[in-house]
Amino acid sequence: MISRVGRQLVTRSLATTTLPRLSHRPNFIRHPHLGVSWRFIPTRQMGVQVKYAVKSTPVEVTETPVLIVGQLQDLKALDYATISHKLGAQVPAEVWKKAVETLNPSPTDTIPLYLNMAAIAALPTKCSRHNTPSRAHAITKIVKSFTSGRNEHVVIMCDKSDVFASGCAVARAFPQFTRKTNANGSSKSGQDKGTVTVEFMCRNGEQVSAEEMSVLENAAFGIQLAAQIVDTPCNEMHTDEFLNLIRDVAKRTGAECTVIQGEELNERGFGGIYGVGKAAIHQPALGVLSYTPKGATETVAWVGKGIVYDTGGLSIKGKTAMPGMKRDCGGAAGILGAFYTAVKEGFTQNLHAVFCLAENAVGDRATRPDDIHTLYSGKTVEINNTDAEGRLVVADGVVYAQRDLKANVIIDMCTLTGAQGISTGRFHAAHLTNREEWERYTAMAGKVSGDLSFPIVFCPELHYSEFSSAVADMKNSVGDRSNAQSSCAGLFIFSHLGFDFPGVWVHIDMAYPVSAGDRATGYGVALLNTLFGKFSGSKLLQAAAPDTEINGTTPMDTETGGSQSKKMKKN
Repeated sequence: MISRVGRQLVTRSLATTTLPRLSHRPNFIRHPHLGVSWRFIPTRQMGVQVKYAVKSTPVEVTETPVLIVGQLQDLKALDYATISHKLGAQVPAEVWKKAVETLNPSPTDTIPLYLNMAAIAALPTKCSRHNTPSRAHAITKIVKSFTSGRNEHVVIMCDKSDVFASGCAVARAFPQFTRKTNANGSSKSGQDKGTVTVEFMCRNGEQVSAEEMSVLENAAFGIQLAAQIVDTPCNEMHTDEFLNLIRDVAKRTGAECTVIQGEELNERGFGGIYGVGKAAIHQPALGVLSYTPKGATETVAWVGKGIVYDTGGLSIKGKTAMPGMKRDCGGAAGILGAFYTAVKEGFTQNLHAVFCLAENAVGDRATRPDDIHTLYSGKTVEINNTDAEGRLVVADGVVYAQRDLKANVIIDMCTLTGAQGISTGRFHAAHLTNREEWERYTAMAGKVSGDLSFPIVFCPELHYSEFSSAVADMKNSVGDRSNAQSSCAGLFIFSHLGFDFPGVWVHIDMAYPVSAGDRATGYGVALLNTLFGKFSGSKLLQAAAPDTEINGTTPMDTETGGSQSKKMKKN
């Protein structure tokens, strides 16, 4: 008989431990205008470590929990002898067979094999053309629900082309930030950290290599770093602390780090970033990471919105709209994690990560509605809504990327508009671009990576007039909020580059995919590394990437893409 078929797997609380801090934090910071000094509280983190194994190793399910995940067709095709080393005598062949026969995913299904120590889970059977074939969101949900974050194993059965997305999905299940304490009031961070080991069994007997698992290790670090930043509240993850993490990634990757902060922003003409953040104790900043390998012929810039907290400014948010605004730095956080992964995997072209950091605070120095700011582009902007601040800081960032860094490919990623969720929902970001082929590339990279994205309307001649101003070059918020808000917000950013910008520009609005429930997802790390996989030293990312063309204008033929692109075309 099967052991307790149908019983729900017992869920245990996540264990918390202390991970090595990512930066060396100063004990005190002094505000340049107010003269206020205070001491840091060092960040404590949950300690779940995700490792990816090249070979499947035997375990005793009496000591090490095992979760086996796959599509129903793959689970049915799996011979018991192939998986028995993960189950042992506690789960004999007849129990395995009966469990597989009992699975009825609608959309998923999980059956215990041995108490709460071994389980089998079936992924959704159906997958529409706008979903990821890996079923990455279902993997994250299953792993989060049926694992504890201690020492345990997750076995994923999938196609070789889904390995990257599936591995990243597991990393998203284990957030790194917590402030929970034990019953006696002491921090849980002193406990031993657990290790979740992920193994893959690919269709047709294909094997994964050590190099491919190394990619997942770096991507998991990037995803968990991005999620940690987004989950950390602003009293700790302010602009100065974000800069510390940027500097730490520079040390880890050997990249050059540049910081422009406070009054220097104003002096150098960054009116967008300075105007948004000047009222906060922690001053606004433009942080830049630059990686310039020999032989590079292209220059790519990733520009992230890093609003560490958004009160709305003087156009203040309500009491129900403001909680959660610590997540408004999700674009910059995702780009920091993506940059780490890309450089660690041997990015072959010039790569710059530009972080537009500010806290949209309320104070006597805050920007007022009716104020006019001159942005780095030289264009003047009449402020009619201080809660439309993200486009101001990112507009400065993209112009810096083009003018100072000479980037010919510029991607900006932002938690920009609430309208994004209305347009494309909670799972898909919305992307806007001046190049039709890059509209397709981005959507394809989203499906391959599990960081989904869907195109929105690019039509400046019908939408840009929404920013018309009688006294400045433009306003910062639309006149008609029912006229393609998310597209208009992206066009505001692009207008500072210039609508005749000859390079590639892609805007990714990920206001809703940045989090799932109360936790950050690390969105963007997998997407950007897949989108630019052609420039990676990783064979896994090269195979997953669309066959991007930077200088060409021919619409993409999916048959010319990587192996995953070809698979999608056939399906």
